[in-house]
Amino acid sequence: MTERDFIGHGATPPDPHWPGGARLALSFVVNVEEGAEYSILDGDPHGETILSDLAAAPPVPGRRDRLIESLYEYGSRVGIWRVLEVFQARGVAPTIYAVGLALARNPALGEKIAAMNCDLAGHGWRWIDYADMSEDEERADIARTVETIERLTGKPPLGWYTGRPSLNTRRLLIEHGGFLYDCDDHNDDLPFWTRLEGHDHLVIPHSLDNNDSRFSRAQGFNLADDFFTYMKDGFDWLYREGAVSPRLMTVSLHPRLIGRPGRIGGLARFLDYALEHDKVWIAGRGEIAHHWRKTHPPS
Repeated sequence: MTERDFIGHGATPPDPHWPGGARLALSFVVNVEEGAEYSILDGDPHGETILSDLAAAPPVPGRRDRLIESLYEYGSRVGIWRVLEVFQARGVAPTIYAVGLALARNPALGEKIAAMNCDLAGHGWRWIDYADMSEDEERADIARTVETIERLTGKPPLGWYTGRPSLNTRRLLIEHGGFLYDCDDHNDDLPFWTRLEGHDHLVIPHSLDNNDSRFSRAQGFNLADDFFTYMKDGFDWLYREGAVSPRLMTVSLHPRLIGRPGRIGGLARFLDYALEHDKVWIAGRGEIAHHWRKTHPPS
């Protein structure tokens, strides 16, 4: 029997009963990764190679790339403040996917996140691939990330998204305890329950589709209008579909990408567009998890 689920909610997904009779739950996540990526200075065998304004390339062992380092630094120095200002001006607090080391290296950001009362999810201790990390190392990284987020923001993360997880990640999250959900699947437009080693565990799927990382990868965006148009098209379809079958739309953002002056307008316009609709629930992932657990407990 395969461990994979090819059926999910099937042809008749459950009505999520979003608050206020919303047709669509809209979840914005901001990935705080800058300063925790692969780096020779942090003892890694190579520097970062993906998700910047440079095309992805094979890693070169032992060689620093100051250009890509500085592109990541733009996100923590400038981009994150611009992105958060766009949300704050509209009264929206996004979910922060916080990489522990990135937050530790930018403690003023923790204060800002706390002041905005942002929802929080752990995003690993480092923005690296956990696939080949030992179980003990990953377990320690989960604990260290939770401690750092709580210390710098005043509250623990309610959820988790590694992004590049291992086959142990979900089990280790359940073992650690305290998480309402994780997001390390990309296979649905609604939350769902999974069962692992006798535990019911909630998954709120992430999106690589509605994602500004497409400014830096295949099927990409070139202009702010590309981002806005694609987000709007996805929103419009789900909003129409939601008259019968409400869904969840996740929009994922990276300060070093969407935080550029020529791109940020696409996010601002999409936020304004979404806020014009009265049957939309803009919610943090913690709120979504609490709602789903209450409305659709595991059977």
